[in-house]
Amino acid sequence: MQNIKLERPLVGFDLETTGVDVDRDRIVQIAVVRVAPDGRRATFDSLVNPEGPIPLQATAVHGIRDEDVRDAPTFAQLRSEVEEMFKDADLAGFNSIRFDLPLLQAELKRAGGFLDLRGVRHLDAMRIFHAMEPRDLSAACRFYCGHELVGAHNALADVNATLEVLDAQLARYDELPGDLDELHRFCNPDEGKYLDRRRKLIWSDDGEPVFTFGKFNGRTLQEVCALPDGRSYLEWILAKDFGEDLKAILREALGGVYPKRQG
Repeated sequence: MQNIKLERPLVGFDLETTGVDVDRDRIVQIAVVRVAPDGRRATFDSLVNPEGPIPLQATAVHGIRDEDVRDAPTFAQLRSEVEEMFKDADLAGFNSIRFDLPLLQAELKRAGGFLDLRGVRHLDAMRIFHAMEPRDLSAACRFYCGHELVGAHNALADVNATLEVLDAQLARYDELPGDLDELHRFCNPDEGKYLDRRRKLIWSDDGEPVFTFGKFNGRTLQEVCALPDGRSYLEWILAKDFGEDLKAILREALGGVYPKRQG
């Protein structure tokens, strides 16, 4: 990569999965390319046995079938290699802020692992692309790199294309910062605004969690817990298909512990 000055390794990564639910769906292929500050690359690419059937609609996207992963390692078996590739590195992906990273974190949690993201910068080529030239990865490769993306929806082909597109974006747009901290802020404009990935709770100006949906839209979490039907409403959410991160916050609130905004 010629247009980003790396202070530490940058890890590009891409997942092919059984679906789009970041809390419940499973990885069927993972590819990671670790770029060192001196330009050297290390590549990790593996099919993954999701320990369950791959839906036909997912196979229609990436072409990976049950028989392709039957003898592949499970994610738990790959966990240590994956964690080593991500160790002490910044991140890059295509739609990885909203999809690949949270799904990867869910898989790591199931496997007893953990990805420490404190101080990690995360660049998302899709967010830059959609801000500048709204299209998909194949169009981004064509537009920025001048060639067709061969093997789209193969995780390794996608992650290599993503890194090439990201590098070309920095060369094309003078208004884009070359500094990783500023690029991280560009790719994460809402960082710290919401408490959960599905944006059901938002911080108020006073630093209180506030509902953004439902019959208590605009009410604080602590206020809802004090209402006669508030606790039953939270218990209803816990029994429905909401994100696990939201549910964790609500469980603590039911126990009298409320999140406080830092800073």
